[in-house]
Amino acid sequence: MSSFATVLNQIRTKSPLVHNITNYVVMNNTANALLAVGASPVMAHAIEEVEDIVTISSSLVINMGTLSEKWVESMLLAAEQAKKTNTPFVFDPVGVGASTYRTEVAQMIMKAATPNVIRGNASEIMALAKLTNSTKGVDSTMDTQDAIEGATLLAKKYNNTVIISGETDFIITGDTVSKIENGNPMMAKITGMGCTATAMVGACLGVEENAHLAATAAMAIMGVAGDMANEKSAGPGSFQMNFYDSLYHITPDMLASKVKTNV
Repeated sequence: MSSFATVLNQIRTKSPLVHNITNYVVMNNTANALLAVGASPVMAHAIEEVEDIVTISSSLVINMGTLSEKWVESMLLAAEQAKKTNTPFVFDPVGVGASTYRTEVAQMIMKAATPNVIRGNASEIMALAKLTNSTKGVDSTMDTQDAIEGATLLAKKYNNTVIISGETDFIITGDTVSKIENGNPMMAKITGMGCTATAMVGACLGVEENAHLAATAAMAIMGVAGDMANEKSAGPGSFQMNFYDSLYHITPDMLASKVKTNV
């Protein structure tokens, strides 16, 4: 059994509790995807409870897609608690660079606690690396290949793992660069697929201590499920439904046989 397959099997066996402080556009999508793959989502953002929820969770996912003052305060509290409790932490810097506020919040979150994994599209990763400050909302304005230099700088600066999502997903830790070449262009037509990928990293990190392996396995699961869903779909609506079904039906052996990777 491949290492990716082992991670998927562990999610099914252990059902890790993934604490998501995410944007309200994608809460339902990411919760359903986590349930479909075998994880247990909790979507808690109240200031009064985030520290307690982090403490009992297998991992923390912070996604800054829809920002407000109280939510930012919750994100910072959760990140600080994750640092105290050594809870694996995944950060999705949605739209960073698109506004001064987003850039400031991203910096505040990463100062509160170093994420084990950062996942973004090419322009977000480059903005975070301060190589560029131009993003088109939450959509990437550049190719993933262009962001590898920025991602490598980030990964070395923070001693963590950085994922660049795109047609090819790159997972970078130090000088190690892994690629996942599964997935389908239809995935870009559905809101929250990137956010779902971040949540999937949270599920994998909840059962696998090696952040690079967990991150690569998460992108493999997303990509293979996307390939499976595309075979049955007529458009974005049916694709979304079939994507959840694919996450539910994918087996460790299927993942191992269908993944396209350099690992």
